Amino acid sequence: MNPCRRLSILFVSALVFVAPHVSAAELTATEQKIVAAIKVRAPAALQFLERSVNINSGTMNPEGVREVGRLFRAEFDALGFSTQWIEMPPKMERAGHLIASREGKPPNQGKRLLLIGHLDTVFEKDSPLQKWERNGDIVRGPGTSDMKGGDVIILEALCALHSVGALDNTTIRVVFSGDEERPGNPLEIARADMINAAKRSDIALGFEGTVSKDGKDTATIGRRASSSWTLKVSGKQGHSAGVFNKTSGYGAVYEAARILNAFREQLIEADLTFNPGLILGGTEVGYDALGSKGSAYGKTNIIANTTRVEGDLRFLTDEQRDRVRARMREIVAQNLPGTSAEISFHDSYPPMSPTPGNLRVLDAFSKASVDAGLGPIAALPPGLRGAGDIQFVAPYVDSLDGIGASGSGAHSPEETLDVPSIERATIRAALLIYRLTRP
Repeated sequence: MNPCRRLSILFVSALVFVAPHVSAAELTATEQKIVAAIKVRAPAALQFLERSVNINSGTMNPEGVREVGRLFRAEFDALGFSTQWIEMPPKMERAGHLIASREGKPPNQGKRLLLIGHLDTVFEKDSPLQKWERNGDIVRGPGTSDMKGGDVIILEALCALHSVGALDNTTIRVVFSGDEERPGNPLEIARADMINAAKRSDIALGFEGTVSKDGKDTATIGRRASSSWTLKVSGKQGHSAGVFNKTSGYGAVYEAARILNAFREQLIEADLTFNPGLILGGTEVGYDALGSKGSAYGKTNIIANTTRVEGDLRFLTDEQRDRVRARMREIVAQNLPGTSAEISFHDSYPPMSPTPGNLRVLDAFSKASVDAGLGPIAALPPGLRGAGDIQFVAPYVDSLDGIGASGSGAHSPEETLDVPSIERATIRAALLIYRLTRP
C-alpha cells in the first residue's frame, strides 16, 4: 500500500498517542495535526529514503535517475498531483526531469509555490559509496543529504498536508531535476521547464541541505553565481637570453602571471572569488574543453609565445559581475612589452541575490520554526554555498533555499545524513507551505 494512503488509515487513532512538542497557543489545531502526522510517518519516511538512496542515480546513469524518478512519481500520483517526465534531447545525455503539479483556483488560493529538488547524485556506478549504512542517528550513503533527503522532506510535507485536507485548492508545482550535479548543455534547454514553472509561481522553495552555523540551522536567501573565464595570452617567441629586452619582450607566461597577480591584488571584495583552475603555457598549447584538460610543449631556452588560463568567477549580484568584469578587462589590456592578451566570459548559474522578498520568505519560515518549538532560522552568508538549481528561478520569484536535510561530507565518500533533521525540516516545511497557501 502506498505510504501516503496508509497514513489516512492510521492517522486518526495515531493522533491519540503522538503528542507533538508544540503548544496550542503557537500552532492552530490544524497545524498541530500536521505536525502529528509527520511524526507518525517518520519511520516510513526513512524507509522510503533508504529505498531511494540504494538506487544508484549518478547524473551520468540515466536509467538510475529515471528509476528514482518513478519511485517519487508514484507518490505524487497518490497525492492527486498531475505528473510528467520531461525527457531531454538525446544529444544532451541526461535522463530528464520529474514535474508534479496541482492547480488551485483564485480567489480562494494562497501563494503559488514551486518546490525544487533533484534526483541525481555525484556518485556514479563506479563510486565506492553505493548503499545506505545506518549507525544510530547517522546514515552514510550516496545522496542522503544531497539531496534525496530533501526530496523526501518535500514529499512528506505534502503527505502531511494531504492528510488534513490542506492541499485542496492549492497551486503547487514540484520540479525534481535529473542533472543538478552536472547540468546538461545547453542550459537554456536543461532548465527551461523549471523556469517556466517559476514564471507561474509566486515563491520558490529549494530543499538543498540545511547548513548549521554556530550550532543552529540556517536557510539560504542568496547564492553566488557560477561563471567561467578564459584568458589567452600571446608573446614573441625567441631565445631565452633575450627575455625582457625591447626586441623580445617578456613572453606569454610572464604576462599571464602579471594579469593573475593583478587580479589577486586589485579585485578582492566581499562575496567575490576568481580562481584560475588550469594554466597551460609554452610554444605549443592544446586544450580539450570537454575533458577539462590540455597539453603544452616548451623548452627552457625558448620564450613562451602562448599561455591559456581557464578560471572560475563567482559573484552575488549582476552589478558586481559587470563591475568586476570591466576591471578584469582593464587589467588584461595593460600588457607588458611584446605581449597581448584577451579575456572572455561565460555565464552558467545566475546569482540568487538576497532580495527583500527573499528575506520575507525567510521571516515566515523562521516564524513557523519558532512556533513549532524548533527555534529561529537565520540567513546563511551567501559565500558559504555553491551554485544550485534555485538560482535559475530566483530572478523571477521570491526564493528560499537550504531548507532540506542536515548532514556532512556532501560530494565525498563520507556523505552523511543526520536522521532527526528529516522530521525537523519536514515540520518546518509543512507549516510554511500550509501558511503560504492559505487564502
